[in-house]
Amino acid sequence: MEFARRTRADLSRLLMEHQFGVDEVLTKVTILREEFLHLRRYNPIEHVTSRVKSPESLVRKMVRRNVAPSVDAIREHITDIAGVRITCSFIDDTYRVLEALVSQDDVRVIQVKDYIANPKPNGYKSIHAIVEVPVFLSTGAVPVVVEIQIRTIAMDFWASLEHKIHYKFDGDVPDHLAESLSDAAMIAEQLDHRMENLHREVHGEHRADEPDVPADFDEDMIVRMWQMMRESGAN
Repeated sequence: MEFARRTRADLSRLLMEHQFGVDEVLTKVTILREEFLHLRRYNPIEHVTSRVKSPESLVRKMVRRNVAPSVDAIREHITDIAGVRITCSFIDDTYRVLEALVSQDDVRVIQVKDYIANPKPNGYKSIHAIVEVPVFLSTGAVPVVVEIQIRTIAMDFWASLEHKIHYKFDGDVPDHLAESLSDAAMIAEQLDHRMENLHREVHGEHRADEPDVPADFDEDMIVRMWQMMRESGAN
């Protein structure tokens, strides 16, 4: 019983520290948004969400990965207890925000996986950065690992749909739906490039090396889709 109580108390403190880690990252993101908006008159960040795993979710992951019920083992083997997701307007913005965050002196980069440049086989795109930030408690500074995901509106819209479909079918997605998801990922990519090209044209930054967009890819439809996804994310 004593071991169980101590373990529960340790997990509770661990989750508290990770919530503080999320708060630290969110503060950094808020400052960046204000700086971009007021000094550069442009905000590359559309919206931000965050979460810390529940005790039940954390325990399930520990069991799946055969992680010992100790704080040290959890810290070493589970890096997504705390998560922050940043949704940007355009592809270039994702890299701009990533650079602004990881270049800060108190942010230690553990790992970066660029699924935008190298998408997953199913079409998933995002930047995943595992970083460590200091959380200052009454007992001193505690290093906390936070997973940061950065993606565009189109990528976020696709990932949300893919997650819901996989959840509904418990991971065993029918072939025709998997194929449709793959097609949708291609459309989302075309949408990203087209919207970024339109943005550059408006601001006099048109690039001749933009990827070709199919002739039947209607521009008005693209704008409507983009606006719909912005509204969906805001809600």
